[in-house]
Amino acid sequence: MQTILIIVHLIIVLALIAVVLLQRSEGGGMGLGGGGGGVSGFMTGRGQANALTRATAILAALFFVTSLGLTIMAGSSRAPRSILDGAAPAAPGQQAPAGAQGGNVLEQLQRLQGDQPAAPATGIPAPSAPAAPAAPQVPQSQ
Repeated sequence: MQTILIIVHLIIVLALIAVVLLQRSEGGGMGLGGGGGGVSGFMTGRGQANALTRATAILAALFFVTSLGLTIMAGSSRAPRSILDGAAPAAPGQQAPAGAQGGNVLEQLQRLQGDQPAAPATGIPAPSAPAAPAAPQVPQSQ
């Protein structure tokens, strides 16, 4: 059903683009506004403008309806979930395992920094952990 609605939606979009491009330009900024002194024989200028305006309004309404339908379909097929579901805290007095997702972001980052990556199998030695920075020197009076 969703695939059919997407195809109908795309057809409406293409028709809406065509109808908007067929309308006569009011500004005439580029001089391509379709002067039409009797060239188009099937409708007068006013009748054509009314038909194109009505077609634009109908296609725009259909576009909104299909957009809302697609949104509802996409939302109903997904189960509701919360951001807080993934960050379940550990029970008090119980240490979370090293690969657990629980705890706050700072604890997760500290666990990641504590884990050293395994040596690659390429024969290139793994970089060693950086040395701890030296304590700042305190000036001594003489």
